[in-house]
Amino acid sequence: MSADLRLAVVNWRDPWHPAAGGAERYAWELARRFAGRGARVHYVTCRAPGQARRERVEDVEFVRLGGRFTVYPLVLLWTLAHRRRFDAVIDCQNGIPFFTPWALPRRVPVFCVVHHVHDAQFGLYFPRWLAWLGQMLEGPVSRWTYRRHAFVVVSPSTLRAVRERLGWTGTAHVVHNGSSVADPDGTVPEPAGKPDLVCVTRLVPHKRLHLLLDLAETLAQTRPGLKLHIVGDGPEAPELKAAIGARGLDGVVIAHGYVPENVKAALVARADLHLSTSQGEGWGLSVIEAAALGVPTVAYDVDGLRDAVRDEATGWLVHEGDDLPGVVERALKELDDPTRRDRTATECQRWAAGFDWARTADRMRDLIGAAVREAGGRGYGGGHPG
Repeated sequence: MSADLRLAVVNWRDPWHPAAGGAERYAWELARRFAGRGARVHYVTCRAPGQARRERVEDVEFVRLGGRFTVYPLVLLWTLAHRRRFDAVIDCQNGIPFFTPWALPRRVPVFCVVHHVHDAQFGLYFPRWLAWLGQMLEGPVSRWTYRRHAFVVVSPSTLRAVRERLGWTGTAHVVHNGSSVADPDGTVPEPAGKPDLVCVTRLVPHKRLHLLLDLAETLAQTRPGLKLHIVGDGPEAPELKAAIGARGLDGVVIAHGYVPENVKAALVARADLHLSTSQGEGWGLSVIEAAALGVPTVAYDVDGLRDAVRDEATGWLVHEGDDLPGVVERALKELDDPTRRDRTATECQRWAAGFDWARTADRMRDLIGAAVREAGGRGYGGGHPG
């Protein structure tokens, strides 16, 4: 990569924000790999309490501005003030994008990264009028703002969604997530009983945590010793803890909250199944990370997850008309056969090996390089960001 490429990565949060998830991982893996090959990278984001306003990590300059909502106008003002500093911008949409083309010279290419379409999800988090505003910003306003630029989506499901639900008719490229998993921590104790289920998720409404509790109630009656481990944190954590107690599931459902990466890997690696009850994802990074450890996933047949799970090979999809406990019970019965279990683990690991952050960055590098050259930007050369 040309050492003088100047790139801004704009994302709602950074990887160390308490509410960080897959979108932050994606943005960070790109930023650090571009910087590692000599690009000058600014990662512009919001600021959680206690975070530094400016920081340099792995040659990436972090600029943190505002909070959950104020970050949007502040980022636009910052971009306007530095509008001639950048050759390209990666503008990450987490519900709504940052609309950076409003503040940049027309020649600067912008790639709007869309992980998944949020239209129906706005109503889970906001009053009706604010949900309507979010849908307008995500749809018509975004279509107009980025009409001379390109969307980058993380899965075929998201590509279909931006075409069909957002009405995007412009250029769109699929750039998948990568995958990397920490070594499991051997200090995590072995499970006391079987089966052992795990769900790695942010504790937010659209993950539908109540479905996990329904599942645990049903299977605990027929599978003595069943344990369901929920790994992750979020605003729904107090409600989850209260619901576990109210349903009498203490000792059956264990809410671990946030844990270090190696402990998370150990909890997943020892499980029979990984679960996702989300109503829709851009991809399903936790699914691929579980697969890398040889653990299949049961998930709903919804956007993103139907791409991340190869049905009947690396997991099982809950199709319309199916019920989650029935699919999980069928999966567990199949995995009771050691030959089937070994074959599934091998397929999972083979599938996960196809996703690599270096290849993700290479693909984005190629797109940015072509756009910068076409725009007549500063000399963008060869090399690899990862």
